[in-house]
Amino acid sequence: MFNIIYAIVGAVFMVGMALFAFLKGNKAEKFGAGAYLFAWFASLVLQENDGFQGVPVGLLLIDTGVLVAFCAIAWRYRQSWPVWAAGLQLITVMSQFMRLTGQNVLVASLYTVTNLTSYLIIISIIVGTFYAWQERRAASANLGRNS
Repeated sequence: MFNIIYAIVGAVFMVGMALFAFLKGNKAEKFGAGAYLFAWFASLVLQENDGFQGVPVGLLLIDTGVLVAFCAIAWRYRQSWPVWAAGLQLITVMSQFMRLTGQNVLVASLYTVTNLTSYLIIISIIVGTFYAWQERRAASANLGRNS
């Protein structure tokens, strides 16, 4: 019962971030939010089909794809939030890789790391979207004064 409340709050938070990024962000924020939403839906499908039994290889592939997407966004665009998001995603990928190498790591700690870094990635996308939106507003206000 209580687990579903956390899932609903997280889903509302994530969908709200995505809407904010799609409505107010630039291309980098839209790409980042889109990649993150795609990974979220893919992990939900994986959970339904696999149940996360044993070592989650599929989850590692999804998270590695998101890491590559954030690195590509950081390479292409000049914002700082993709660097933070890629760094946080790298923590998630490395914790999952540690589990694959046979280290004595509890699966619960793996999911805790994944959840905490996921919320921090969402926050970094929100902050990046807010700054992109404010820079665009300032630029349009400055154009209005110079005309």
